[in-house]
Amino acid sequence: MNSPITNKINTIFVHVSDLENSVKWYSQLLGQDYDLASIERPVYNIKIADYTGLTLDAGPKGITKEQTSNENPLFNFHTENIDDSYTYVKELGYKVKSEIVRFNDFSFFTILDPDRNAIMICTG
Repeated sequence: MNSPITNKINTIFVHVSDLENSVKWYSQLLGQDYDLASIERPVYNIKIADYTGLTLDAGPKGITKEQTSNENPLFNFHTENIDDSYTYVKELGYKVKSEIVRFNDFSFFTILDPDRNAIMICTG
């Protein structure tokens, strides 16, 4: 079947209740600089290597989104070194949801963002 929809994920939206706090959290996680003065609702695009983007979406000004946490990871960030990554997020004071799980060909652990969205850090 021929589809007009491209087989490519363009952007992942993460719905957040506090845009500034979430920009700071994701930027620190990824080691990126950020300028709180440049953040303007409703969305902020986190710089991501390659094609797929990450957009933090707080909704219109004057309205605070009610968040429902998701116990399952929305997506994962890749790492070459799971142990260094785990140490890094612990040093940042981030909430670790699951300890490192190791398999022969990959390892992962899960953290929670400020809105309690589960994010996986994964090798492989």
